This record gives sequence, structure tokens and C-alpha cells, in this order.
Amino acid sequence: MTEQATGAHHPQPRPRSGGQHSAPEHVTGAQSLIRSLEEVGADTVFGIPGGCILPAYDPLMDSTKVRHVLVRHEQGAGHAAEGYAQATGKVGVCMATSGPGATNLVTPIADAHMDSVPLVAITGQVASKAIGTDAFQEADIVGITMPITKHNFLVTKADDIPRVIAQAFHIASTGRPGPVLVDIAKDALQARTTFSWPPVMDLPGYRPVTKPHAKQIREAAKLITQARRPVLYVGGGVLKAKATAELKVLAELTGAPVTTTLMALGAFPDQHPQHLGMPGMHGSVAAVTALQKADLIVALGARFDDRVTGKLDSFAPFAKIVHADIDPAEIGKNRAADVPIVGDAREVIADLIQAVQKEHSEGHPGDYGMWWNDLNRWRETYPLGYDQPGDGSLSPQQVIERIGQLAPEGTIFTAGVGQHQMWAAHFIQYDKPGTWLNSGGAGTMGYAVPAAMGAKAGAPDKAVWAIDGDGCFQMTNQELATCALNNIPIKVAVINNGALGMVRQWQTLFYNQRYSNTVLHSGPDDVNPGARGTRVPDFVKLSEAMGCYAIRCEDPADLDKVIEEANSINDRPVVVDFVVHEDAMVWPMVAAGTSNDEIMAARDVRPDFGDNEDD
Repeated sequence: MTEQATGAHHPQPRPRSGGQHSAPEHVTGAQSLIRSLEEVGADTVFGIPGGCILPAYDPLMDSTKVRHVLVRHEQGAGHAAEGYAQATGKVGVCMATSGPGATNLVTPIADAHMDSVPLVAITGQVASKAIGTDAFQEADIVGITMPITKHNFLVTKADDIPRVIAQAFHIASTGRPGPVLVDIAKDALQARTTFSWPPVMDLPGYRPVTKPHAKQIREAAKLITQARRPVLYVGGGVLKAKATAELKVLAELTGAPVTTTLMALGAFPDQHPQHLGMPGMHGSVAAVTALQKADLIVALGARFDDRVTGKLDSFAPFAKIVHADIDPAEIGKNRAADVPIVGDAREVIADLIQAVQKEHSEGHPGDYGMWWNDLNRWRETYPLGYDQPGDGSLSPQQVIERIGQLAPEGTIFTAGVGQHQMWAAHFIQYDKPGTWLNSGGAGTMGYAVPAAMGAKAGAPDKAVWAIDGDGCFQMTNQELATCALNNIPIKVAVINNGALGMVRQWQTLFYNQRYSNTVLHSGPDDVNPGARGTRVPDFVKLSEAMGCYAIRCEDPADLDKVIEEANSINDRPVVVDFVVHEDAMVWPMVAAGTSNDEIMAARDVRPDFGDNEDD
């Protein structure tokens, strides 16, 4: 076997074995692969067959434990596996053939890598003797994905398949989760071998640190109680660690304000009085300003990415930094940490609770009264809001807000990327973990529909709404056919403003309203490119053609009735074409490359904080 490594390795506790080795079975490599997937607990695989992976599809047909969902495009398989993983907490699995099948998985693999999603991508490869000869449908997918996987494998011997699958699932799901690629040569799938479980695994050097250092915890607790203007800056790592209950205890114990990043929405209840909202480029004024004015930032499973910090050298100039993360490479990468803590967020927060309690018992309770006066003033003066269009058309923010308010309890929301994503982050309330799935780091248009499909496949008892833009929707809507044929009844809200909305917003603000190639509903020869005219495509007809129930909503008076109709239909996918005003913008906003101090609460509205805290 040849293995190509990307990143570190870790010895695994044996996967599901009941402590007993199974008797060796004489099988093909392909049968060994399917048996391995069954043993690691994979119950759903999203994929498309093709020449080099075809040997694996034959025994897959006989499996009673692994459901295969035949997608319409490999990118859909990858995003569906991500949605499944995010909704269930398990490893998502996708499968594709060699060459273009494998390269079509690159985008979702990169997406999973940026957002720390546990994913195993299995690809077929040309026969081992043909590797490197530019054989038909050959692509060096191991080399291509090396920078965007946590680890990857090239398997050329059938005997190695069980061990590699066990290692792949372990690496994907432990430490900082991420994608692992397993590329298997066709002759390895066809060869005879023996299968026994569990395999002996050896991953020297891969030992994620989960338990934080006690001294660092004590230092952090001291800083928290000594601070006057602390902020808990919560990232997606808290959700990955299933540490939301502990986070709530820590927040209430300290009394410090909480900000949750785009990837962490739902980690702390939106309705909680200590929650300031989302920080960053389109974050709430209170959250962005709290980080700027803080004297202490306690970062938990967050990575100080550019969308949160704005211009890095002007970010939080008065703040000491406590940075806790399971990935030591993140600590100090963008902002130096005064107290670095390497460990699993759940263990870090649990230990911090005890250390803060000890500080309190020793007479150091922390005093944030003046800080909360400021925070509440900012929150009350600059709340999130929106204006209704003057022409009586639909407001996209209102559409999304009402979808959230009328959705059944526990609904999972996915979003594409752009304006609708930010509105969904702002105007839907997330009070439970695992109810908000989106592409944060990579910003992948086309994520919403296949991710919703994967989430619904993994959590069939929950309602799943995909909030999508008309631009994003046209990238992956073919997976609606997959949903219709596989009894995966998702609901899709197409926020249809006839344009690539976020790009158009930038053209409005920074390019003198020169709308170069952002209008979606007209061609270059149109006399009036702003006219709605013919709907190309007609999303209602398109959706009906793919087996969905489809509705169009253009009148605010019909909004609730249409959403309730969509919620009432659960025997097939539902698509609602919400035709909204094209000039709506996402506010607040920090322009790219500028300081968070320059946040705009609305167009031409710069907050006046009127304070003297910058001392």
C-alpha cells in the first residue's frame, strides 16, 4: 500500500467491535470496503457510480445497513455528507469515481476543511499499475486534495482497506474534525482478500490534546475576574465539542457578554440576555463594538478569522487574549495569545467553571456593571432591523424572519452564501445547537440545497428549511430531483432578487452602481436590464419538473399563508420562489480591509458611541 499523509495522526480506540475479533471472511476488496463501512457505523453514503468505483457499488447493493443516496452531481454528494455530519454529529460519507468524479468533490472537501466538518470521501482510482500514466479518467486526487484534507490515503492493496477505513473515520472525527480522503485503486477493489474486524491501527504522532493545562486554566480564570470589559468570543469549536451546556454555565457564572460567530450560532441561545449577537463584517453593532472595546477576549473554539477581526492590526487594541482551541496551529496564528490553552472546548470550559468558582470563593467576583451599561446602550441604540420596501414589494428580511417564526420547533436551517445567508443569521433565532448549517470559511455558493438534503436524511424527524439565493440555487438545484426520488422532503426558500445580491451590494457601495454581470434575469441585449420580464428560469416550473411542490410569493399579504402551506406539506420537497426587492442590503457592515471601528449601522449611519473608554 502507498499512503500519502497530510497532517498528523492519532492512535484510535478500536471502532465498533464489541471487544471481539470477527473470524476472517474471504471477500473482494470491494466487499471488504462495504463491510468496513458497516462496522464503523456509516449508515448513509451520498454518491454516484463510475468505472473505477464500480466494483464497490455491487456489494453496496446487498448491504442492509448502508443506505446509498444517488445524487445528481458529486458536489451535491459532498455537501450532503457535510449536512448529514452537521445535523447528526456523525461522520458524513460521500463516494465518487476517479478523475472528474473525484475532482467534483474538491469544493465540498475544501468546505469541510475550512469549517472543521468530519467527512470521509471515498474515491475510485485507476488500477495501480496505470497510476501515473495519464490513464482514462485518472487524476491525482491525493495530490490535489493534500492541502484541503486533514489526512488522505492512496490504497493499492485490498488487505489494507479495513485498517484505512477505520483510521479515516477516527482521524475525521477526533481532535479538530475534518475531511479525510480514501482513494482506492480499482484492482484493490477487485482483488481477493480476507476481512476481519477490528483492524490493528497504528497512527504514530497523532495524539490530539484534549485535556487543558491546569496552570493556563488558572491564569485565564484570574484574568476573567480581574477584567472590567471581558467578552466570551465563541466559535464553531464549541458546537463541535458538544459544549453548549457548559458554555451557558460559564457565561452565567461570570456574567460576561457572549458573541457567537457565524459558525457558532445556536451554541448560546440568541434570546439569552447576555448574548450580543454575531461579531464580524456583518455582525451586530453591539457584538463588533464589544470586541473592539474589550479589555479581555476569551476565545473558545474560534480562530480570529478576517471576517471577525476586520483590519487585524486595529482589532481589539485594548484586549488581553485567552485563546482556547483543540488545534494548536490556530493559537497565535492571527492574534498573539496572552494565555494559550490547547484542549477540547468542553473540557476547557468545564475546567474554567471550576477555576472561576474558586476565584469567586476567594473574594474575586468580577465587576462588569459599567461594562453592561455601555453594552446595553449600544444594543438599544443600534438594534438589528430593516426597512420595508416603499413600492409594496416583499422585504427579503421579513420573508426570512417569518420563515423562522412559523417553522416547527427544532427546525434545521441551511443557507447558501451571500445576502440571504447574513439575513438568515440575523433574523432567525437560534436557541439550540445544530439548527444552523452554512458554509462559513469557504463561502460556497450552492451549499444550501444539498446540505439540507443531507441534514434531512440524517435527521428525518426534523423539519429542514434551506434559505437560498437565486444565484446559489442555480448551482445545485438538481439535487431536488434526488430529494424527490429518495423521500427527502426538504423545504427551500429561494430569496429571488434577480441578482447576485451580495456582489450587487458591493457594486452599489463601492463601484458607483455599475452592475457588471450581477443581474441574473436579463441578458446583455435587454433594453431595460432592470425589468423583471420573463423569468429565466421559472423556478416554479423548474421545481415542479423535478418532482417538487412549488409556490411563488410576491405579495407581502400572502407571506404567512404561503409559508404555512409550505410547512404543511411533508410528502415531497417544497420550493417557494419569494420574489423580493432587489435593493435590500445587509447591515451592519464593516467594509473589507477596514477597521471594525468603522462599522456602519446602516447606509451612511456610523454609530456614535460617545464614550471615553479608549484610555
